[in-house]
Amino acid sequence: MSEADDVRTRDGGTRVAGEREAGAAAPAEAGAAAPAEAGAAAPAEADGAKPAEADNATRAAGSSDAHTKLTVWIALAANLVIAVAKLVGGLFAGSPALLSEAAHSVADSLNEVFLLAALRRSKRPADPGHPFGYGKERYFWSLLAAVGIFVMGGCFSVFQGVEALRSSGEESTSGYVVGLVVLGVAFFAEGTSLARALLQVRGQEGGIGSDPALRTVVAEDGTAVLGVLLAIAGMALHMTTGQVVYEAAASLAIGVLLLFVAFKLGADARDQLIGEGADPETREAIAAYLDEQAEIDGVATLLTMRLGQDSLLVAARVDLAPGHESEKLELVMERVKAGLTARWPEADQVFLDVTEAPEATKDHTTPDLTA
Repeated sequence: MSEADDVRTRDGGTRVAGEREAGAAAPAEAGAAAPAEAGAAAPAEADGAKPAEADNATRAAGSSDAHTKLTVWIALAANLVIAVAKLVGGLFAGSPALLSEAAHSVADSLNEVFLLAALRRSKRPADPGHPFGYGKERYFWSLLAAVGIFVMGGCFSVFQGVEALRSSGEESTSGYVVGLVVLGVAFFAEGTSLARALLQVRGQEGGIGSDPALRTVVAEDGTAVLGVLLAIAGMALHMTTGQVVYEAAASLAIGVLLLFVAFKLGADARDQLIGEGADPETREAIAAYLDEQAEIDGVATLLTMRLGQDSLLVAARVDLAPGHESEKLELVMERVKAGLTARWPEADQVFLDVTEAPEATKDHTTPDLTA
């Protein structure tokens, strides 16, 4: 059959045979037309769905960032006012617990500046030097915020507690009423900021773990509320008994609490910076999606990595089912990738590699999942 006798039409996926072989070619080409038509139609449908899904995901991410930015600004304003009030009250009253809380608020204020930088810098578009974008900037600045809590908050609070224990057993409590009033105002302000952050967590898909900036704000505000309560208890007991040991213990407790929170936030940021995979449920769902494709005989390996809050890299080695022509391979891979991105819009970097799968995978056993 000459090339002029055989014309392939892309949209219908059929062949118009030459007059000499029309009768013989019709049954075979009718059977070949169905897979080609399905293969051509699916990418068109997936490509049509992909922009809509991507637009929705982009709008949702933008709205989440706007809410997170507002939450951080509220926390920053509250911490700046509280830091000044605690510092003045602590110096006036000579209270180590109140000075510890002042250091805590100063550290929180600096950390909010870090988080605002993270929100702005992580949204920069990809470039040749950073082809996967700047999404991990959030994790870097969150790590710096954790270091700030550890050094400026935790270490200074422990130092204040130790210094109070080394002092005489009794100290003047004049001015403590002013200090308690300051702590009462601080409790109200910190509680308001914490309520705002928790309200956003409640309405955000993925909860607190999906956004490192929001997670840091919640941890800071929650710790601040507990720290204020500890400082109030320590100062009240000091006023009642005249023993500074209670206030020193409160300062030490605040320091230990801040050190623990800083370590936890730093560990989370470390995991995300060095390459954290998608959650097990998402990995298993992606593996199941790939395995159920008619053209894929098995999934040999599936690798995922978070590139940012709304960006996920997916790389898989798959074994194609026999009987597929090499010229249709690219069409099949594009259809599968488009369908995967349409179902998981955050999977904006998808790489599929055709390889010879192990025998266990060919027998449709559970694929090897590595993250």
